[in-house]
Amino acid sequence: MRHRNAGYKLGRNTSHRRAVLRSLVTSIVLMDRIETTLTKCKASQPLVDKMISLGKRGTVHARRQALSYLMTPESVDRLFSVVAPRYGDRNGGYTRITRSGARKGDAAEMAYIELLGAEQELDEKRQKREEARAKKREEMAKQLEEEQKTSEKAEPDAAA
Repeated sequence: MRHRNAGYKLGRNTSHRRAVLRSLVTSIVLMDRIETTLTKCKASQPLVDKMISLGKRGTVHARRQALSYLMTPESVDRLFSVVAPRYGDRNGGYTRITRSGARKGDAAEMAYIELLGAEQELDEKRQKREEARAKKREEMAKQLEEEQKTSEKAEPDAAA
């Protein structure tokens, strides 16, 4: 019986579960949005909220507590300078979980967990990626045209 046993075990031992959750929380703070299984989203949501609350506190002690949990110093800097000020007047509920369907390989229920209010930054990132892809496509098309021109010039020489 699992009466009064709260939390998610995620099919892992304690140290592995802690490492997975720390990694998820660090990624969410750094990237604003990640896709993972629904259970991992639900397990990491209160931890993300706790980190943002530490960021809103803004004290040296809160920074050290966040540093002891998050995996990278960059994530702590981003938490205190970008993420936490975004929620200055909000009392909790900093994340949203959106289901995205079943994973193809094992039919695991997938979901996005994202920080609220990060839509503008996510749109900017998406536009930059699209611009980079378009630029890469143009470069590939130019290379293909140059290769075709050089191969057309080489073919008459080979026939003679």
